[in-house]
Amino acid sequence: MSNSIAVAGSSFRRGGAHLSSRFAARLAVTVSPADTGQRVSLRRRLQTGEYSDVVGVLESWADGVLKVRRRDGELVDVPEGIIAAGKVVPPAPPRRRPRS
Repeated sequence: MSNSIAVAGSSFRRGGAHLSSRFAARLAVTVSPADTGQRVSLRRRLQTGEYSDVVGVLESWADGVLKVRRRDGELVDVPEGIIAAGKVVPPAPPRRRPRS
């Protein structure tokens, strides 16, 4: 799967900074079934048109569905067809001990 989406538009605001129409972001999917067992970050497009991210270990990729295990143990099914971007990411940093 080699999705690539260019996002460009008129001026808009992000984080208080004004970005002109010259700004463009490229969303690419660089994850493949060979990345099973690796930690991945996937951006998926929801039915509402919004985007949502899933970060965790890619446990399997079969029949058009990626199964990603989040840090909290939740297993999330992500259909290939809704993935806007995806990549392999480094292992999660160790959790800090709570301050007492």
